[in-house]
Amino acid sequence: MGMTISKEQNTTAVSAVVKSLSDRFGDAGITAEAIAHKSGKCFDFVRIICLPDQWRAVAKWLHSEANVNHCSMITGTHFPEGTTERGWEVAIHLHRWPIVNVEPHTMTVHDASKLSGNDVPLEIEVFVPIQSGDSPSIPSVQDLWVGADWNEKETWDLVGIDFDGHINMHRVLNPHDSPIGFHPLQRQHKIRYHDFNEMYDDPQGFGRKPVDEGRVK
Repeated sequence: MGMTISKEQNTTAVSAVVKSLSDRFGDAGITAEAIAHKSGKCFDFVRIICLPDQWRAVAKWLHSEANVNHCSMITGTHFPEGTTERGWEVAIHLHRWPIVNVEPHTMTVHDASKLSGNDVPLEIEVFVPIQSGDSPSIPSVQDLWVGADWNEKETWDLVGIDFDGHINMHRVLNPHDSPIGFHPLQRQHKIRYHDFNEMYDDPQGFGRKPVDEGRVK
């Protein structure tokens, strides 16, 4: 029984999704391409680049038409020296797995060599560039993938990128009483190891200086 898909199965699955995405969204400027990993089995994955107002439509298509059923990561980056079109960026990693909703005390076993179509495992990487400015945001996909819930919270908490439509957004890593507008992974914040004092060095008081102030580590 085959426990892993073949390179041919991988290539066929990735090519099918790239073609379908290009046919469906290519006229809107959304790009989809097959990218090969540089290590391991060097399998291909799908890379998508779309704008914030396109992301929701792409996500719904991936969920309903390509059977993408797992959101493993959402993160964001701040580019204060970037272009007007890319002052921020959200990166999303998604997967399609053939095993879903397994009942307790049961087991689903597939013969990987016999998987085809939307049952073939698939890896997808999405980049969403956001224009520079003080209010970066993209639509939430919390309702599509349960894994997006925590990841969107974390990205907002650390980077300050909003997810429109997210229900119950709140701090998950920083103190809940952190000042409004404070997101430590925005590039204007400097860590004290470079001889700067910042709010997140003192999460309880937001004012006391660290005992090792001035020490460069």
